[in-house]
Amino acid sequence: MSPTQTDSRTVNILIVGQSGRLQFEAILFAASLRHTITGGRFRLYVAEPQPGPLWPNDPTMRNPEVRALLEACDATILPFESQHFGHDYPYGNKIEALLALPKGEPFVFFDTDTLMVGDLSQVPFDFDRPSASLRREGTWPQIELYGPGYTETWKALYDRYNLDFQSSLDLSQPDEYWRRYLYFNAGFFYYSCPHVFGQRFLEVALDIRDDPPPALVCQSLDPWLDQVALPLVIHGFGGGRDALPPGWLDGSVSCHYRVLPMLYAREDDHVVDTLETVTAPNRIKKVLKTYEPFQRMIYQGRGAKVRALFDRDDLPSREQAIRNRIKREGFWMR
Repeated sequence: MSPTQTDSRTVNILIVGQSGRLQFEAILFAASLRHTITGGRFRLYVAEPQPGPLWPNDPTMRNPEVRALLEACDATILPFESQHFGHDYPYGNKIEALLALPKGEPFVFFDTDTLMVGDLSQVPFDFDRPSASLRREGTWPQIELYGPGYTETWKALYDRYNLDFQSSLDLSQPDEYWRRYLYFNAGFFYYSCPHVFGQRFLEVALDIRDDPPPALVCQSLDPWLDQVALPLVIHGFGGGRDALPPGWLDGSVSCHYRVLPMLYAREDDHVVDTLETVTAPNRIKKVLKTYEPFQRMIYQGRGAKVRALFDRDDLPSREQAIRNRIKREGFWMR
């Protein structure tokens, strides 16, 4: 199907919610989505891992006020079983949860630490050509002296899954520079069917985890496993870095803030205004204030102090430098 202002299919949005930080981020996501979206085409699911042998503690959202508030924001809580990842690799939630979504319906996955700041219904998705977030740094692979380079490392993976490596490259970028190679942040991704995509994502991730090619001998896969597998899945389904026009997600419609201090430090005024608008209603404030980072950052003004440390027109080029400055000033919270 072609890119779609005319595509009328129901689209399922998936985030993960569980005990601890993610349940409060899920409320913020759901409230901001409800504030910004128009029409009834998109449905929000909050996937919740269930207790089991891969979770030493109960991962469910046991606070009844959290659950009630999510449902009041038009979210459906979606239980799923952790069969392969669980506590040891919680990033695997985004893979296993896909298989709990309705089969055969397009989906968009978002990391829970995302704020919606524009109308998702306006994004020109082509759900038959998957893509993912390009708001990333060159975090993987980490090239070691005398070890395999970028080309050898990535080509070993493409060869493992009989994928055309050459067509994945951005030839405008220099050889052995990380941007030449297909690499995404897994903060969002989408496709036409969560079961087809999720099963392939699961197979590739487990294979890399359990039997990595020799070229990966120097490489850590924790926490990068999902981001190593994701470009292979996307490329295999005919997607890529150019499948979604730039400026929509990680732009005018969504903000993957990761942690609130980073949001206040680097995002534009519209993002901060949206955050403070959607967290102002008393029913939302009552619940979010029980989570200390949200209480201090949003409601007690620490976010404004972080914001005053930085010039948004002249930010450090590396995210770590921003984080370090916030930590030096004693304002870091997660």
